Amino acid sequence: MRQQTLFWRPENKERKFTQHESLAKPQDTLDLAQILNNDLAATVKKYPKRFVGLGTLPMQAPDLAVKEMHRCVKELGFPGVQIGSHVNDWDLNAPELYDIYAAAEKLNCCLFVHPWDMQIDGRMSKYWFPWLIGMPAETTMAICSMIMGGIFEKFPRLKVCFAHGGGAFPYTVGRISHGFNVRPDLCAVDNKVDPRKYLGSFYTDSLVHDCGALRLLTSVIGEDKVMLGTDYPFPLGELEPGKLIDSMEDFDNKLKDKLKAGNALEFLGLSRKKFE
Repeated sequence: MRQQTLFWRPENKERKFTQHESLAKPQDTLDLAQILNNDLAATVKKYPKRFVGLGTLPMQAPDLAVKEMHRCVKELGFPGVQIGSHVNDWDLNAPELYDIYAAAEKLNCCLFVHPWDMQIDGRMSKYWFPWLIGMPAETTMAICSMIMGGIFEKFPRLKVCFAHGGGAFPYTVGRISHGFNVRPDLCAVDNKVDPRKYLGSFYTDSLVHDCGALRLLTSVIGEDKVMLGTDYPFPLGELEPGKLIDSMEDFDNKLKDKLKAGNALEFLGLSRKKFE
């Protein structure tokens, strides 16, 4: 976990950002994670038919992250945790994270991957590019890191969902697969399996804001592997959750139900009856 503060200078009409970063101490990040998790658990306990919690972990300290994951699942009753698209300088294939993945498999703990820490300076400083371009790129890199780094081979029971429709991956998987096969000396370094063969092995959310994109997403990732995403309460979220799914005239009611509820319940290992 990286301690990060973004300052907006109001006198700058282009709303450029400056950034100050410093690595937080492991114990401090554990303390913060526990504060967040305890508060979330209290909300879920108060409204058990309205909310399900995903925990926060001090990922830069894997030993502490594993302990907090156990507490999230065993004590707080969370079915999963949310992690970033990288951990400081570690991509998601870093060996330092293997113990976390092993614990997630053992606990049947889901991982929801959300992009963060995008480049915000230079050519990315205008037009909200970090959020419009940087976030999809981060998510794509996270997926490719886990695939090419062999994470799904080493941890085949790992349940992972990537935010924002998997970034650019569903659209570029053909290019990624082709590159893997024509330049295995560069791409097949840690895993010899074609990236295309992992389609159906992980989930994405549905937050793509476009009918054609959602149609492609369900076709590429799988009708059973896409679940409703809202990004609430942020501006890039869907203001009326589920509106895009409901607008799909070529999706039948069974598929719409999967996308809005069924696939998420399957991912989280929860029963629909829990929320009736």
